Amino acid sequence: MIERWFGLSLGFFLAMGLLDARTGVASISLPKPSFDGKVSVEKAVKGRRTVRDFREKSLSLNHLSQLVWAGQGITDSSENKRAAPSAGALYPLDLYIVIGENSVEKMEGGIYRYLPKEHSLLPITKGDRRREIALASLSQMWMARAPVLFIITAEYRRITGKYGERGFRYALMEVGHVGQNLFLQAEALGLGAGIVGAFNDSEVSNISGLPPKHEPLLIMPVGYKK
Repeated sequence: MIERWFGLSLGFFLAMGLLDARTGVASISLPKPSFDGKVSVEKAVKGRRTVRDFREKSLSLNHLSQLVWAGQGITDSSENKRAAPSAGALYPLDLYIVIGENSVEKMEGGIYRYLPKEHSLLPITKGDRRREIALASLSQMWMARAPVLFIITAEYRRITGKYGERGFRYALMEVGHVGQNLFLQAEALGLGAGIVGAFNDSEVSNISGLPPKHEPLLIMPVGYKK
């Protein structure tokens, strides 16, 4: 079907990272992010708070695009540099997004993996999994009211191959940078973000359909503040 629609080979989409080799699912392109916001860094830092109460209001696709770009997006295409610093530019982290039903315009409920180079989302599982993730997070049900949940994972072997045991520390440093980027971008968009580190790793991984080596480190619910 992909070949018929686009006139290109299946191998091309696999090589470009636009098609999942296991499921044969094509990724979803996102709008280009903005590089010139209306809120200063200083104002975003001053206004940032941890939010645990969200309005029942959906996000725009532009909101989602801007948030994933701030977390893991490419900021220098010539060198594939990302928004958050990474030891040795090895980038052991991945960003997964749990989207509720009718929570983001033009997006179905499900779990998606962000592909930085293509600035696109790869569908992983279908259906609204926010409640399941909240239950796996020691039943912190306030999380399920946020339109989206960002799950930041680490594949440690990408960085320990070069830095050994020290690579684990570097990955944990990096997840802090990504989390703060999401906090500040949410604030600049008029949104709010929460932060969750208490969850059952294996349950979150199973619900989210994570690859075996992608270990969840942090979950960040994002939406409109109440």
